[in-house]
Amino acid sequence: MQPRLIGARWKIVTTGSALAMAVLLCACSDASSVAGGGAGSAPAAGGPEGGPDPLPRRTDTPELRVTTVAADFEHVWDLGFLPDGRILVTERGGRLSLLANGEPGAAVTPVDADFDDILARGEGGLMGVVIHPDFARTGRFTTCQTHVDGAGNATDVRLVTWELTAPVGGPASARRVVDPLVGGLPINPSGRHSGCRPTLAPDGTLLVGTGDSARGNIAQDLGALGGKTLRIDLATGGPPPGNPFADAADPAQRLIWTYGHRNVQGLAVQPGTGQAYSAEHGPDTDDEVNVLRAGANYGWDPAQGGTAGGYDESVPMTDLARFPDAVEAVWSSGRPVEAICGAAFISGPQWGALDGVLAVGALRGEKLLLMTIGPDGVVSAVGVPEQFDGSFGRLRGVRSGPDGTLYVATSNGSNDKVLRVDPV
Repeated sequence: MQPRLIGARWKIVTTGSALAMAVLLCACSDASSVAGGGAGSAPAAGGPEGGPDPLPRRTDTPELRVTTVAADFEHVWDLGFLPDGRILVTERGGRLSLLANGEPGAAVTPVDADFDDILARGEGGLMGVVIHPDFARTGRFTTCQTHVDGAGNATDVRLVTWELTAPVGGPASARRVVDPLVGGLPINPSGRHSGCRPTLAPDGTLLVGTGDSARGNIAQDLGALGGKTLRIDLATGGPPPGNPFADAADPAQRLIWTYGHRNVQGLAVQPGTGQAYSAEHGPDTDDEVNVLRAGANYGWDPAQGGTAGGYDESVPMTDLARFPDAVEAVWSSGRPVEAICGAAFISGPQWGALDGVLAVGALRGEKLLLMTIGPDGVVSAVGVPEQFDGSFGRLRGVRSGPDGTLYVATSNGSNDKVLRVDPV
């Protein structure tokens, strides 16, 4: 297998398994080798041009088995795991379904829920979902969704909390109990740059990645919730203790965890450390994976401090000239972008050498990127499993189940699938 280039020099590392690893050799002068906010530098280039390969050659990488749990979906966005083993599936057009389990051929039950106010257009619609920690008692889950008013006008991106009624083997329905939990996230009528990926932090707070709605001044505006990651009390929708702007006069600013982002569509929390990482779309260059640090600026500013009109996408994703203290990415795609999306850490001893690897789906690139995170928090190697190198099309949803099983969802627009990935 020949890996597709992702903006830097690549080589094949022989693993002796069905997983061909394409290893990214980072050079400190490359645009793709960047450190994360004092986390350290990427390793120097190795191989034929840079001396001995500094990256370990894996000999215990497991083979992967990919099976279809369910199909016939349309633009799957996200997956949520219920305590009883069922899986809640969101589709961009405004449809919820329940999978009976995570096994191949699982029965699919539609969930009756009112999504008449969804703006299902472009990058907007029914998006991310998170299951509440107390779901077994309350039946609650929260979605990210684009919203229109009664006249059909796009109003905002919002978080809505629902209560699910779904007896095993019976009909399923969901009703809104908090609408909105958080509202007022900026929206573009085209749906462009809507975000919107929620995930739970180890302390039970809700982390949400948002998009800048393709407006130049949003990402750097601490009074706007777009182009940010947010940290939210899941019960109240307010700021939990410890937020960096908790004392701000503006209630919106109190929810902000990080800012200066373009379009965050993936969030993942590293097991063991509790460190959150984001996956973010670049324009025509530099998708980014970032380590999230409270109160930090990540340097996206297409308005150039208000000096440029419109939405100037020629600026750097992390503009260190304008923001010298901006946090640099721990991985950057270079050119062309992959349009990275959902992200999850692979975890569990059954995964062998892949235990602790960050799995990131790509829409445009139609691949699954497996990123090794070094002790300094920087991505030191990137692998592309041959099973996920264009075989399933656009990959948007990537989640790790409670037992460590990896699930990947496609977003092609027809006959989309929820896929199960296991080590052999």
